[in-house]
Amino acid sequence: MTLVKKGWSSPFSNKFLSDFFNADKLFEDDFFNVERMPAVNIVESADHFEVEVAVPGMKKEDFKVEVKDGMLHISAEREENKEEVKKNYTRKEFSVASFSRMFTLPENVKDVDIGGEYKNGVLHIVLPKKEPVKIDAKKIEIK
Repeated sequence: MTLVKKGWSSPFSNKFLSDFFNADKLFEDDFFNVERMPAVNIVESADHFEVEVAVPGMKKEDFKVEVKDGMLHISAEREENKEEVKKNYTRKEFSVASFSRMFTLPENVKDVDIGGEYKNGVLHIVLPKKEPVKIDAKKIEIK
């Protein structure tokens, strides 16, 4: 299974570090907007692949999983709005968590039977393999 990387900046890249030490950029809107990708494990067995995506704090309704053009697309978005009203002030907090990952499916995946489950903060997606085509040996008579 091949992972197709989505563009994002590593916190350890030279640009990130140079921006970190540049006081002028410290308070720009996109300085702290570092996209964090969830950890992914891909396990292969004799009859299927299993993709495990570590995304604690989500609900199964937050996920969108689809197969399109030989690619497995996994994405999620969660939005939270909190408001705290006290005697002298009101505090509102908004947060959005999202990610998107894409994987090229091997040719031996049966894409119509893909299933998934979200349990204990891990999204499990099972990709069953197609039965290998068996070609019976046939003796060819030469004339």
